[in-house]
Amino acid sequence: MKRIAIFASGSGTNAEHIVRYFAHSPRVQVAAVFTNRRSAAVIGRLRPLGIDVEYFPKAEWQHPVEVTRRLTERGIDLVVLAGFLAVVREPLLSAFEGRIINIHPSLLPKYGGSGMWGGNVHEAVIQAGEKKSGITIHQVTAQVDGGTIVAQHTCPVLPDDTPETLEARIHQLEYQHYPRVIEMLLQ
Repeated sequence: MKRIAIFASGSGTNAEHIVRYFAHSPRVQVAAVFTNRRSAAVIGRLRPLGIDVEYFPKAEWQHPVEVTRRLTERGIDLVVLAGFLAVVREPLLSAFEGRIINIHPSLLPKYGGSGMWGGNVHEAVIQAGEKKSGITIHQVTAQVDGGTIVAQHTCPVLPDDTPETLEARIHQLEYQHYPRVIEMLLQ
């Protein structure tokens, strides 16, 4: 059985969709969920599903030795970032090279990098007059949003879109495609 770990910082909707997608899978197990925010809503969201979320303070994420050790002990095959708002650093990057993925709410390389998350991305897409947006699933490297692109899926940007309406369409793409891409990568 392949084992995944999810890193999440916020509400945890993507984490929940991933957990539910693999809940009865004979091939993939969500073996760990880690957060960098003690008050992250993902903690309460996953509790009813029988998933405990482990908190690691900000200092640990600056040099994630303990996180890396815990992942290695659990035999994690793939680390999945799902709304994780911290930079992944060494030694985690080396220990899981090519086995850490992230989902970004734009069509990278556009609208990626520092400060480009959530509503900031959607506002920038609308302000630039883009006709389409979407999601990018990519490998995580030391360069923020710079890793190899694994998959991209698009949706239109409508003339009357607000950051919130565009975000709602982007979330639907995330929920539909992220678990399937994870499954494909683990085959």
